[in-house]
Amino acid sequence: MLIPGIHGKKDVQIIVQFAAFTRVLSLILQAVLNALIPDHEADAFSPPRSEETLFLDHTTELLFGGLSRWDAEHFLFIAEHGYLYEHNFAFFPLFPLVLRSLSTILLWPLSPFLTVHGRLLVTVAIANSALFVTSAVALYGLSRLVLQDRKLALISSLIYCLTPANVFMLAGYSESLFALLTFGGLCLLERGFTIGACLLLCFATAARANGLANAGFLLYLPLQRSLTQVFNRGSAWHYSCAALRFLLTTTLYVGVVLFPFCLFQFYGYYTFCLPSLTEEQISPAFLNLAREKGYRIPDAAAPTPSWCMKPVPVLYSYIQDVYWDVGFLRYFQFKQIPNFLLAFPAAILSALASYMYIIANPRFCLYLGLREIKEKKKDRKPLTGLYCQKVFVYIVHCSVLLTFGVFCMHVQVSFSKTDTPSKNRY
Repeated sequence: MLIPGIHGKKDVQIIVQFAAFTRVLSLILQAVLNALIPDHEADAFSPPRSEETLFLDHTTELLFGGLSRWDAEHFLFIAEHGYLYEHNFAFFPLFPLVLRSLSTILLWPLSPFLTVHGRLLVTVAIANSALFVTSAVALYGLSRLVLQDRKLALISSLIYCLTPANVFMLAGYSESLFALLTFGGLCLLERGFTIGACLLLCFATAARANGLANAGFLLYLPLQRSLTQVFNRGSAWHYSCAALRFLLTTTLYVGVVLFPFCLFQFYGYYTFCLPSLTEEQISPAFLNLAREKGYRIPDAAAPTPSWCMKPVPVLYSYIQDVYWDVGFLRYFQFKQIPNFLLAFPAAILSALASYMYIIANPRFCLYLGLREIKEKKKDRKPLTGLYCQKVFVYIVHCSVLLTFGVFCMHVQVSFSKTDTPSKNRY
């Protein structure tokens, strides 16, 4: 297998088969439900189609149309037309780039029968299914390393295939790609392949803004290893060398993970703060949509956006604030009580996991997991599973994102998973 740390071939076969089965079942269910249940008429992004429909477009829409709703419209639009509207910049470029590349290379024989949008829709179904299956295998490899329990790793991967977020993992969202890159990167990092892990986590940031949180792993795990070496040797020379090596390498690693985000923000600044386009260069249909909905487009004749004048002009933060009203306690409204109830099961399970881990490892948590606590009783086996010491950094990661999710973002996102602070809705 390509995923390091995997030795149970039978387990991997079970995971692949089960994950593939859930993908096929989800595809069938979304096609049936999409045909039977009318779409909710929400004020969501719905751009006009720029091409005349071809022979297979209607069939493709019937089979896979449910995969192109809500945020998927943004990803498909970006893959087809690029970043035209300001709020499109909330959706990072790696997934649209993957979709456009695969649809162009693999599905070009279908171009006489399918429009670009149709080919992108077929690519979503194929690519996200394959990415999800691979991410389940990557999760198994990571779980084997962290939990130190093969059976629990297998169960966790199978439960992952039944996640309530299945609709997002299959639809035209970047979750499956992000999950694969994150699980694979952390798997490499746990095995000590820091450079390879850094590259995968860099690509994860290019897929979703959530990837910024992964920089914490590149700070914590190398620090933990450096301190372990220092405690074992204990000389002043090793203290100095370990500290210097840690500062130099982690600065580079974290910089690599942050680079895609910074580069994307620079592209947004260049597009809207230094625009070269005029209204005459934009398709009339897209221009009419912008006027009707109030979407901002890059226009050299228009006033400079206010966010361009800030000392650190970050377009992503502006979009989250203005377009989706994301901020501290902004979602605490009486009308949102049903969404809090929807998020409650996932939130309480995450909080309970953190509580149980702290109770089981109080001294280890007190040292922030940076110093190994040896068992006093010789006949007592090291803790495995949830209580394994390797789990500490993941518990912290989960707790931080859960807290941020409850207080600072649209809380119903926690229903699907607690590691997606950037996924919002119209």
